[in-house]
Amino acid sequence: MIIQRPKGTQDLLPKDSNKRQHIEEKLRKIASLYNYKEIRTPTFEKTELFKRSIGEETDVVSKEMYSFKNDEFTLKPEMTAPVIRAYIENSIQNESPFQKLYYISNMYRHERPQAGRYREFSQFGVEAIGSSDYLVDAELISLGSKMLGEFGIENIIFKINTIGSTEERARFLDDLKKYLSEYKNKLSPDSQKRLEFNPLRILDTKIDYEIEILKKSPVLFDYLNPDTKSHFENVLNALHKLEINFEIDYRLVRGFDYYTSTTFEVLSNDLGAQNAIFGGGRYDNLIEQLGGKPTPAIGFACGLERLNLILEKNNYVFPELCNVACYFVTMGDDAKIFSQKLMKNLRKKAIICDTDFLNRSVKAQMKEANKINARYVIVIGENEMKEKKFKVKNMQDSTEILTGLDDFIENAEMILKEK
Repeated sequence: MIIQRPKGTQDLLPKDSNKRQHIEEKLRKIASLYNYKEIRTPTFEKTELFKRSIGEETDVVSKEMYSFKNDEFTLKPEMTAPVIRAYIENSIQNESPFQKLYYISNMYRHERPQAGRYREFSQFGVEAIGSSDYLVDAELISLGSKMLGEFGIENIIFKINTIGSTEERARFLDDLKKYLSEYKNKLSPDSQKRLEFNPLRILDTKIDYEIEILKKSPVLFDYLNPDTKSHFENVLNALHKLEINFEIDYRLVRGFDYYTSTTFEVLSNDLGAQNAIFGGGRYDNLIEQLGGKPTPAIGFACGLERLNLILEKNNYVFPELCNVACYFVTMGDDAKIFSQKLMKNLRKKAIICDTDFLNRSVKAQMKEANKINARYVIVIGENEMKEKKFKVKNMQDSTEILTGLDDFIENAEMILKEK
């Protein structure tokens, strides 16, 4: 019986890995343009980190985490909490009071797999730590907008909201809970549980009849203080000036408890039910909550599987796998050693080259060169080694040039030039 990969995971074969590398390279360049520096954290963290940050009653913590060793450790289900843990533990603020960090990392959640959603998945994310300036919100959202633009993604809906502080939400949540209690028997089991422990999360429902119920519910924005509303208006005005289109959605919330103030989400109609490309917001209390000094921060995360899915649906042109520039067809063991020496010199010049390792006939080796789209082929036998001369065959037009060994080594880049 063949052992198969775990459910909700995927193998990235060379052609898929090539696409992922391309996506990651572009994301790194975009992050660098905004002066974000990469941070990497362990694959697993103390379970307590996620309970204290994300919230014990969230779906991620209560249902989806992969915990082990008597629940002491957990494979990270998201990256903001680990980044902030590293920020506090390593006193990164001492290097500069304002930090711009980005990451590309795998995450793990035990949830129902579907298109664009896996149990092991990858995210690109950015975290701007140390400033409450509304322009930080605007610039971070601008980075997300540029990211989509660089990949030619246009069919999107950009939603934005403000959810205020924990204190501002308290009175709203009391009124929301009273309103929804009248419909308790009509709510889904999950929403009934949330009504008891985390009613704000009900606003994120995707169930049609619950959406109808919420249309007449209290609106959080009406409960916010003037400073919070002013910050939000400043963010919106800045986005207008940066020519970033958006929709205000006063019922937009995020799935984790640490969010405050500005929240946003980018949706695509090309992704079906799981239509969020990326989302994020402010989390001005999280650093203090995890033991650091009060420090404002904002960030977002983008799922790479969903990004890849929307690129493929939009017929995005990924670069081809790097083809072999020169393939050596050999006859005999001495020719193999001779070719290895030649390839060593070519690789010093960053020229991709390869040869046969299956002791195949010359005809079979030539077929292999065609199969892998090698640009040039060099046949090495007894005469070529003796005379230190050989022919370089262009596989596209079948033309050949005769070259000496020394000239080939010296001018390989010109001889093996791109077609």
